[in-house]
Amino acid sequence: MEYFTTQLIMIGFFILIIHSIETLAYSVRLLGARVKLLASALSLFNVMVMVSRLANMMQQPFTGSLIDNAPKENALEFVAGQYRILIGSATLGTIIGLLLLPTFIAIFSRAIIHLADERGSIPALLRKGLTIPYLKRAKKHVHLPKFVYLKDMNWRDIPIKLFCINMLITAIYTIGVLSALYAALLAPERATTAVMASGLINGLATILLIVFIDPKISILADDVINQKGSYINLKNASIMMVSSRLLGTLLAQVIFIPGAKYIAWFTQFIV
Repeated sequence: MEYFTTQLIMIGFFILIIHSIETLAYSVRLLGARVKLLASALSLFNVMVMVSRLANMMQQPFTGSLIDNAPKENALEFVAGQYRILIGSATLGTIIGLLLLPTFIAIFSRAIIHLADERGSIPALLRKGLTIPYLKRAKKHVHLPKFVYLKDMNWRDIPIKLFCINMLITAIYTIGVLSALYAALLAPERATTAVMASGLINGLATILLIVFIDPKISILADDVINQKGSYINLKNASIMMVSSRLLGTLLAQVIFIPGAKYIAWFTQFIV
């Protein structure tokens, strides 16, 4: 049976978009603090998050169908290989998001200011931004990351605990659905229970993100706006979060199968 199917490539593309957008999310508070319009920055970014969530909803049924289309013989190895490719798409998406950060910061910061000028009207902002003159201006801001961006960064100031927590949360979020689906293959008699556990896993990862990560970064952004903190510290924290996210997608490759085995084992206490 063909390993690289059109369906697999399409799902990988959706996952790549999702993780690219979520990687860029770490710079939103940095941008808001930079132009002193944090609420406007978060409002505009919600539009991009909506696209990410839509892509996530679209890919989930197709991801599940990979199990249905797997060959009867060696189904576990076949599906595991395909799912590892999808995890690799998450890593690639994070790298693309990382490479797009300077361009995103330059264009998005200007979009925030224009959104304020349009009194919060996103349709009006799109009408202005999609005109030929503005698209030509946007081309001037396209550039790759440079090492000079790291010149003020002190790696000793990186909070190791926060770095590791974010890496673990990213890993759990990356393999939540995939491990649950794979657990359905490991325990076919409890397949439905295993699949439904994906919501619990992603919900737990979201709670950990909200409780441990978001408040820390938000406080740094507020301190910059209120001139109580350093913009450099906020920039360092944003770079640290993106780096830990990239490592988290690599960690996902390691915990994918163990996570699926744990879900399959845990479902016996539910049924």
